[in-house]
Amino acid sequence: MNNGTVRSPRAIYPGSFDPPTNGHLDVIVRASKIFSELIVAVVVNPQKREPMFGLDDRKEMIRACVAHLPNVRVEHFRGLLADFVQEKHADVIIKGLRVVSDFESEMSTALMNRSLSDVDTMFLMSDGKYSFVSSSIVKEVFFLGGDVGALVPDGVMKFMSRRRETLRSSTT
Repeated sequence: MNNGTVRSPRAIYPGSFDPPTNGHLDVIVRASKIFSELIVAVVVNPQKREPMFGLDDRKEMIRACVAHLPNVRVEHFRGLLADFVQEKHADVIIKGLRVVSDFESEMSTALMNRSLSDVDTMFLMSDGKYSFVSSSIVKEVFFLGGDVGALVPDGVMKFMSRRRETLRSSTT
């Protein structure tokens, strides 16, 4: 919230990032050019099914992907995004949109966050080449043997391959 004092704008880009995709990275890079500080906030959501990667792995993958961006840091939060936004004194929430249905689902969340935190949400359209890419579809295609190397950063691909091997080892 801006109380009339001048300061550098800080944005928060929240998500589960399970795993981070090139679409996520595209939004992060573009948002980092707009804001003087960008916090990539990995959500810990106990209501969602068990993630493929634990919190520490997701944060490590994102940190590796954004190491070249000095104004980006990676944190995590539990609970309401509006509370985290206020705690971090953020000016805006960033959400990436791939398709129209993303906007439809994000609109009510953005309005709720605005009513709780008085912070607006900025929607960034993803690059068209990532409009079909979601973490869910990447995981599904990957575990069914498909090649998702063009959809995730190289470091994330290594994490995914290790995770697949761990899962195979535990079932044999």
